Amino acid sequence: MTLDHQLFLFTSLGDKKPSTTRKVHIRRLYDILQLSLQRKDLPRAKRAWAILSRCKEVEWKSMWSTSLYLLSDHVDKIESSPPKIDFLRTMMLQYPDERESILKELVLHLILSNRYREALDELELYLPSFPYHDNPVLHVYAGLLSLQLAQSSGEAQADDSHALYSGTLDHAQTYLERARLLDPNNVVANAFLEKIRLISQSSHQHSNGDHGSDEESMGMDGSPRQKRARKYISAS
Repeated sequence: MTLDHQLFLFTSLGDKKPSTTRKVHIRRLYDILQLSLQRKDLPRAKRAWAILSRCKEVEWKSMWSTSLYLLSDHVDKIESSPPKIDFLRTMMLQYPDERESILKELVLHLILSNRYREALDELELYLPSFPYHDNPVLHVYAGLLSLQLAQSSGEAQADDSHALYSGTLDHAQTYLERARLLDPNNVVANAFLEKIRLISQSSHQHSNGDHGSDEESMGMDGSPRQKRARKYISAS
């Protein structure tokens, strides 16, 4: 029996000319999956993917981004969710060939979940090693996360806020400078390095002003007055 199936809509899966009925069915199912995604028909796409992922001919690990998308409850929802983060952590272990790309996605979803400290911990675990150390995007993420945590520490602490802030700010500058070294035209790294320079300059001037005036640090009754932490980074 000759199989004449020339009109496949998507050609990124398997052979261009399937030679068996099973392969034809898989290709047709892949077309249904892709069409459903294009039409934002998430329930139908999930049903098609549930079958495809069980077929030995399908490299489902290489389609991890499709799996991640199908974990959404709604096609227009940009927020992250614990199942997505758990899935990405699993894929980091099971698919090392794409670990660098998966790490970017994992960090992004941790940020969307407001888990900034956890996102920075993930980056600090991988950034010292190759190939992550040469990825400017990961260094930008680490720099921006350090800035966010610097702002949080400056708001939360009253007595030691300046020391905490300065230390975290130095980390942010180190990451962003590395990103700029790898990608001199990286507009994000360049913009925030300039912002850090202005913040450091303002902080230094403020510190000198505090040391030069005893009246600013004493209350009306002569007792030390607690200084309020300043918010150096405005939300962007």
